[in-house]
Amino acid sequence: MKLGRFGVWTAFRLIGRENGPRAAVLAENLGYGTFWLGGSPRLRDVRPLLEATDRIAVATGIVNVWDYEPSRLAKEYAELAGEFGGRLLVGIGIGHREATEEYRRPLTTMREFLDGIDAIHAPIPADRRCVAALGPKMLGLATERSLGPAPYFVPVEHTVAARQEIGDGAWLAPELAFQLGSGPDRHSARTYAAKYLALENYAANLRRFGFDDEDLEGGGSDRLLDALVLQGEAAHIALAAHSRLEAGADHVALQPVGVAGVPSQEWTEIADALELRAEA
Repeated sequence: MKLGRFGVWTAFRLIGRENGPRAAVLAENLGYGTFWLGGSPRLRDVRPLLEATDRIAVATGIVNVWDYEPSRLAKEYAELAGEFGGRLLVGIGIGHREATEEYRRPLTTMREFLDGIDAIHAPIPADRRCVAALGPKMLGLATERSLGPAPYFVPVEHTVAARQEIGDGAWLAPELAFQLGSGPDRHSARTYAAKYLALENYAANLRRFGFDDEDLEGGGSDRLLDALVLQGEAAHIALAAHSRLEAGADHVALQPVGVAGVPSQEWTEIADALELRAEA
């Protein structure tokens, strides 16, 4: 599977479902390797994106284990993989305690879900799935049972620690949020960060990397926002993306923050700064 070093991360709630195919074509033409569809999509939601494109990989970020039976997910994967070859990566995640009444034993539940996939006649191959992971145990499970972990809302220090935890062999693909501009836009960054800081798994993970309760309050301190939402001109964002690779990532999923609709300008400027079309 050709996932490339850089991808784009978005969701239908951000760009509009009707704009998905056009957005996927734009990302492909700009030279990105992967189009990440977030917002806990159903796997069938990626079909229009695959139909509209020829080369770019499409990944879910993530399908939620509480919304699927393993056999159903594997069946939907088989239908799409049969048509689109090696361009579909199934990102699987445990979701959040605050959003799911049934939430329990996240590590055990994820392991049982993967067991369920592997137990059927035509499972999703391990190298065609990845797992959303933050803490050491989930990072280990993602490494053992999938292509590798796909962490979200993490500072670069997490990438360093994750690589040390999983070793050299596994694929590691953190998300990186950013805002283009000459000066910091704290309001948009805080609006983005506030909803994640209210979720215990993200808050607990940030505490592992030196952030305290004061950093987590009010949508995030300036120090926390600077670590999680990169701000600056395209060349600065490109440098930060490369720093994730140097820290141990194999792939970086870039997400513009505070943009309404398809972020054409942001994707284009970052692609140019990364020289993606020259590499394609």
